Amino acid sequence: MLFNSFEFLLFFPVVTILYFLLPHRFRWFLLLAASCFFYMFFKPIYILILFFTIVIDYYAGILIENSETKKKKKFYLLWSLVANIGVLAIFKYYNFFNDNITSLSEALGYQNHIPYLTILLPIGLSFHTFQAMSYTIEVYRGHQKAERHFGIYALYVMFYPQLVAGPIERPQNVLHQFHEKHYFDYDRVTSGLKLMAWGLFKKVVIADRLAIMVNEVYNNPTHYEGIPLILATVFFAIQIYCDFSGYSDIAIGSAQVMGFTLMRNFNRPYFSKNIKEFWGRWHISLSTWFRDYLYIPLGGNRVPKWRWYYNIFIVFLVSGFWHGASWTFIIWGSLHGFYQVFGQITGKSRDRIVDAIGLKKLPGLYKIIQIGTTFVLVCLAWVFFRANSLSDAWYITTHMFTGFSQSLDLIVHNGFVRQRYLFLDQTKEIFLLSFVVISILILIELFQRNRSLRLEVKKYPFPMRLVFYNIIILSILLLGSFSEAEFIYFQF
Repeated sequence: MLFNSFEFLLFFPVVTILYFLLPHRFRWFLLLAASCFFYMFFKPIYILILFFTIVIDYYAGILIENSETKKKKKFYLLWSLVANIGVLAIFKYYNFFNDNITSLSEALGYQNHIPYLTILLPIGLSFHTFQAMSYTIEVYRGHQKAERHFGIYALYVMFYPQLVAGPIERPQNVLHQFHEKHYFDYDRVTSGLKLMAWGLFKKVVIADRLAIMVNEVYNNPTHYEGIPLILATVFFAIQIYCDFSGYSDIAIGSAQVMGFTLMRNFNRPYFSKNIKEFWGRWHISLSTWFRDYLYIPLGGNRVPKWRWYYNIFIVFLVSGFWHGASWTFIIWGSLHGFYQVFGQITGKSRDRIVDAIGLKKLPGLYKIIQIGTTFVLVCLAWVFFRANSLSDAWYITTHMFTGFSQSLDLIVHNGFVRQRYLFLDQTKEIFLLSFVVISILILIELFQRNRSLRLEVKKYPFPMRLVFYNIIILSILLLGSFSEAEFIYFQF
């Protein structure tokens, strides 16, 4: 079920009302049943995959906690990890490896007889797999008691607000909340609804409208060069942010309405001054997952420098592969790994250059340059994330900054070319509307640097608040694209 669908518009209030009407002891069952229904809306049979991993991890947690020796604990942890990673390997990576084996075999003059699997990737498989893995790892480390209530543990994995695209929660944050009784609180409920509305605005008004132009260019990249390729890439950067952070806002807001607190997943990432800061603000639940369960176990920065750089690069390489079984995602992750390592190696040299030219004496300008440079680097990496193939990505990156003089001349003198190249096959009004809603996004994000818009609006008299809410609702209804487009991160 999609958050931006008519079905969810009915599902959410019904489940929420029943949640507060039911006695506390029955609420876990309602939420589990609702979460199963929510997931089965996509493809019912895949609920069996979730059930398989839930059973494995539930008993693995108890066996780990009850084991007296570290060797036994490690054995049961390994059993759990193999089951989870095995499911990922089969459904997400099997055909990728098989395709590459076929290509290599043909290059060497052999034939690959390994069969190709015609299976669909279950929605959000990587998200709930990583959340399940964090549970057994934390039980193994002694940071979390094994959950004895099977239904509560199943709900931890399947909680519908964050089931298919996160945030990827830790058991310490969420499990205890399913045991606690939550009361109806007007301020908390309205705050959650406001966050959901803002998330929906970002999704249907900004992301889905930009997607039309982005898809036009990225699905036919060889028809363009120069300006349209740059515009589409920048638009995709905004699209994926509004799409994914919009999902997170709806997830966090819907959980908040019922009394649950989920972790913040985005913190104005495009205002970052370097790539390291960007990853502290973008998809925070995933970046901290890799930090806690891969980067630190590899040694983190408590190792020789060459090994530290290796650890950083490996984490981003794996992160790219986590996002998708494709070389485009691997290159995207590798680029961010390169950015991070290069930034560490050249940090002192860059500081000396900045000091020499006196740029630090102009802190405002220096900050703008840092943010702009970081955004450009992130956008260049997004090309590989969005491109349909390596050849498309290569074409876009090599033709992004070519043909400007010819394009400008045609844009000025030819209306058809102007609509195709400058407006990306949209009307002038739709194109300008895109800039208006992007400007609104930037202004609101700037406003929220040190304060919450939701809290500020709450201070206004009720008539003013009502006007503000009506503007948001009308903007969603009048400007939103309601094609029920899936969220980008559902494919992961």
